[in-house]
Amino acid sequence: MPELSLADTNGILRQPWIHPARSSAGLGWDRLYVSTQAEAPYRASFDAAGTHLVILHLDGPVTVRRGRHQVAHIPAGGLFLHPAGRDLTVELGGKLRTVHAYLPDSVLRDAAGGPVGLGEEVVVADPLAEQVMLGLDGVLRQWTPTARTYVDHLAGLLAAHLAHRYGTAVEPESAALSRTQLAAVRELMEQRLAEPLPLAELAAVAALSVSQFTRRFKAATGETPHRYLMRLRVEHACRLLRGSTLPIPEVAVRCGFSHQEHLTRVMRGRLGTTPAAYRRDHP
Repeated sequence: MPELSLADTNGILRQPWIHPARSSAGLGWDRLYVSTQAEAPYRASFDAAGTHLVILHLDGPVTVRRGRHQVAHIPAGGLFLHPAGRDLTVELGGKLRTVHAYLPDSVLRDAAGGPVGLGEEVVVADPLAEQVMLGLDGVLRQWTPTARTYVDHLAGLLAAHLAHRYGTAVEPESAALSRTQLAAVRELMEQRLAEPLPLAELAAVAALSVSQFTRRFKAATGETPHRYLMRLRVEHACRLLRGSTLPIPEVAVRCGFSHQEHLTRVMRGRLGTTPAAYRRDHP
């Protein structure tokens, strides 16, 4: 397997408020990616990654908000768990030193002997996981190639512990939204392109829990609900840019973007162009 790298993470470690001290980059680790850093207070959203994230807090207590409603005061030695395949909105309320470990789902499956899901967890104390995370950071501090087998054992131990203590049974990967469910969800998205649209409301249309809906939606479309909704918003913005003379700021708001700069950033990332350039090129 190829080495895991920053490309296998959800993007937190690329942000300017992260000040890395050491990481496993370049060490050939293929079962997990580990990084130790200082973090400044921030609030941001990140797309889903293919790896499960475990964050060990080396300082604390510090307030962490996940999404809109989940708030926790995590002490030193506490853990923040975020599963693969789910977008993350998080707010860190103070300065903090952390150790991050990113585990591919395949490692978790191997450890559990089959498919297993992790929930979004905040753990005040888990001595075993804390010691494994500190052990991984210790290897980074004094890395030698002979420690590779030790790292593989630690990765397996961490995965097995997470699966045993926090894992849940998962649906077969083939489970997907039905055509009727997907049509109802898309109709709601299109009706409310200009409004915030919580996952819970989309899941309710499909008569599923949020976790079931997220998995089945991705199985049906190949995209997370957030990315799919953003695509619909961009497509609608392009239609308005082509077929109307509405000012670009109004186009942005009508399509659910917070302002013109937000629309510009998303269109540049997805289409490689800006709203003004798109309108000019599609009279």
